[in-house]
Amino acid sequence: MLDKTYDAKSVEPKIARRWEDADAFRAGANAKPGAESFSIVIPPPNVTGQLHMGHALNNTLQDIMVRFERMRGKDVLWQPGMDHAGIATQMVVERQLMEKQLPGRREMGREAFIDKVWEWKDESGGQILNQLKRLGASCDWSRERFTMDEGLSEAVLEVFVTLYKQGLIYRGKRLVNWDPEFETAISDLEVENKEVDGHMWHFKYPLADGQTYTYVEKDEDGNITLQEERDYISIATTRPETMLGDGAVAVHPSDERYASIVGKLCEIPVGPKEHRRLIPIITDEYPDPDFGSGAVKITGAHDFNDYGVARRNKIPAYRLMDEKAAMRSDGEPYAVCAAEAMEIAKSGTLPSESDVDDINLVPDEYRGLDRYEARKKIIESINAEGLAVTIADEEGNAVPLVENKKIMQPFGDRSGVVIEPMLTDQWFADAKTLAEPAIESVREGRTKFVPKNWEKTYFDWMENIEPWCISRQLWWGHQIPAWYGPDGSVFVEKTEQEALDAAVQHYISHEGPWKAWVEEQLENFEPGNILTRDEDVLDTWFSSGLWPFSTLGWPEKTPELERYYPTSVLVTGFDIIFFWVARMMMDALHFMKDEDGRPVEPFHTVYVHALVRDKNGQKMSKSKGNVINPLDLIDEYGADAMRFTLAIMAAQGRDVKLDTSRIAGYRNFGTKLWNATRFAEMNGMRLDPEFKPEAATQTINRWILTELSRTAEDVTRAIEHYRFNEAASALYHFVWHEVCDWYLELLKPVFNGEDEKAKAEAQACIAYVLSETYKLLHPFMPFMTEELWAHIGSQGMLAHADWHTPLHRDEKAAEEINWLVELISGIRSARAEVNVPAGAMAPLVFVGANSETRERTARHYPAIERLARVESLDFETVAPKGSAQVIVGEATACIPLGSLIDIAAETARLEKAIGKIDKDIEKSQKKLGNEKFIANADPEVVATERERFEELNQQRSQLAVALSRVTEAE
Repeated sequence: MLDKTYDAKSVEPKIARRWEDADAFRAGANAKPGAESFSIVIPPPNVTGQLHMGHALNNTLQDIMVRFERMRGKDVLWQPGMDHAGIATQMVVERQLMEKQLPGRREMGREAFIDKVWEWKDESGGQILNQLKRLGASCDWSRERFTMDEGLSEAVLEVFVTLYKQGLIYRGKRLVNWDPEFETAISDLEVENKEVDGHMWHFKYPLADGQTYTYVEKDEDGNITLQEERDYISIATTRPETMLGDGAVAVHPSDERYASIVGKLCEIPVGPKEHRRLIPIITDEYPDPDFGSGAVKITGAHDFNDYGVARRNKIPAYRLMDEKAAMRSDGEPYAVCAAEAMEIAKSGTLPSESDVDDINLVPDEYRGLDRYEARKKIIESINAEGLAVTIADEEGNAVPLVENKKIMQPFGDRSGVVIEPMLTDQWFADAKTLAEPAIESVREGRTKFVPKNWEKTYFDWMENIEPWCISRQLWWGHQIPAWYGPDGSVFVEKTEQEALDAAVQHYISHEGPWKAWVEEQLENFEPGNILTRDEDVLDTWFSSGLWPFSTLGWPEKTPELERYYPTSVLVTGFDIIFFWVARMMMDALHFMKDEDGRPVEPFHTVYVHALVRDKNGQKMSKSKGNVINPLDLIDEYGADAMRFTLAIMAAQGRDVKLDTSRIAGYRNFGTKLWNATRFAEMNGMRLDPEFKPEAATQTINRWILTELSRTAEDVTRAIEHYRFNEAASALYHFVWHEVCDWYLELLKPVFNGEDEKAKAEAQACIAYVLSETYKLLHPFMPFMTEELWAHIGSQGMLAHADWHTPLHRDEKAAEEINWLVELISGIRSARAEVNVPAGAMAPLVFVGANSETRERTARHYPAIERLARVESLDFETVAPKGSAQVIVGEATACIPLGSLIDIAAETARLEKAIGKIDKDIEKSQKKLGNEKFIANADPEVVATERERFEELNQQRSQLAVALSRVTEAE
């Protein structure tokens, strides 16, 4: 006999071991002969990662599809693995070294440190994969891959070297996000923009040689509101320390205030007066004439917008800071650098970027200072010289103009420090060229996004894509396969030996100053005496971009690659469309070709799921204290309950608002199925291999078999179209309402009756229905269904059972029992609305009933009597006065209320309830009609209020119907 209650804590580990012992999820398990393949690559979690709600949703949806297709007999592979997570992993290991008071990374050296990382990975890394197993993820765990394992490293080398030799990877100087804590470039994904309290300082940039101009401001009607003679141009900045690297001041071409001084030079008000630099005043579309003074300083090496202006206008970009974001202390004395920069400004020609980078424009007094300490001293110096724009204070004194305002500031998501835009030498991929085939693939429909609206996001990014910075100044990762010769020549090959061979060939075959030196070095050759390897590693996304084919053995032509590439569908969050989906599309279309040489997409569908938010629609964050740990939910409610909750709430394009009470509710759903099985077992349920659904004779059985077929069709169609919430809802309705509430209830007289033949059919039918229900529910709630499947004596594992094939449909039987269900449900609702006591027996009067309805009432009167609490049944031509009425088909079922309730008391109760709800509706309506509330409140709060308004109106409508019924009975 089945245990009285389901204990997820004991069942889930047991089932997991059963799957593992049977190697149930290996590639091709349960595949039918000649089956088509279905493959998914798991979005590789970081080796440092811990399961969060985003992972839980993402992997639940993947697992639903994988289990579904495996049960349909396809050749399924769900490829698992992890990402080496360069910066995150290096941070973890460095922190551990510090905590253990061991030598740091730089003290122990690169090779020893990398050994330490591998030790950590083997001992502690990859906990998240075990956590995914707790979730029930049915990956082929024997095929686990790691972006730093030998095979994937070989793929990385192949791609890098090939793209380099094709001219699609190059080394250059560009502006990147620089993390001063980790001293490396980082991707946009690793930057978190936060709104913080900031300041905007207003300074005067004097015109060269004491020149002046007439500054005029006008209102919208063209009337002059201010006119004065000025010998300066005013700029506003939130970062005074970067003034030292200004290359120009820009104004909009339409800004008449500055038209007379465009092309002239102005002086940066920082540094020794005798060497103070002059920079040109230029025009560009970037400045906003209506913001601040309308004039913008252009610091191309420390601001992404300024960098664009500088490149368009051939303005030099001067790097001011070192790797730790302290003011540079290297290079020549400031006077020499300033003089050189002055000549550049006067010449109007753009020097080479390397020449500009060698110039250190930091005056001696600021060199080596932290950027914020330098900011403080620069402000003090400008104020002391009287070059700050001033305003009058309350007492009429002139004080420097400083605005306190909120500003967006970029922070490293791992380091927590402010990111510095930095002009550095990095390796780049020509993303624009690589993106073109990937754009066409989606535009022509070879790869589709679901929901489709995400295609716009993809196109917006891909069509405006910038060169991709692929190098990182880290030690943990794929070291860039580039070696430098004594003259700086670059040799990119897969191995050092191949690079050395190429270098020797280069130097020996060309007459030049290095030929004799190389020949001499070869006579006394030692590794490294000719070439020096680039110390940088590749961005983590470079290797994960190869994931759909590198995990299958590429660049080798493996059977797995032949069988499972291209993969079928990618399930991902919208936040990495740019950083991962786009990379995979670009890489795959460049390297994966069919036998005719045509590019092959890595997947035909990208399913983009939404965010998991808290119950109020707020994004989860540690700072808000609303983070929900999925492992805690699994501990409390079981994996099945959490999975089903996520699935039933995963409507396309709609965020999941997760309330733990919902999980508790869907745990109750599992309990309902468990209890249904137990009830059926207590009533002699048995699996009968001879039972044929189409041969069932009883109407009630033919009805439930029809509803089973309908549900199977609905669930199948919904999963195929990535409508997981619709599939889960169909199952919920079928199990809870049709099987448990009605089928089992209507079978009780059969189980308790004397008709042994009817009883035997019912016992076999309920066993068949439950076993097929377990199949349909298995992708959503795998642990409980596998346990129930085994308990009732089904053969083999449910994970390998054949998906339900709808066979039996008896529309006439379905229509009759659904009529009965609708009738009883309607009577129950009508009684409840007007507070008829639960135990009270009521007369029932049918009005307008045809012959078929009369026959049905006769056949099912015992059920109507018992389940609707009916004491008598009559047929009339006119509805009795003061009766609750239920329309069922062509007839109206009436319940006279006069003798059942206290009319006056019920009228008063309903009127009071309507009055209260009217006040709530009025409050909600005022809030939604308040423009300030709509404009300033979080969108989630507004959406919640609109939902509440709709619910209140629905409740009011229901109360009004109940009141009308009661008042008619007076």
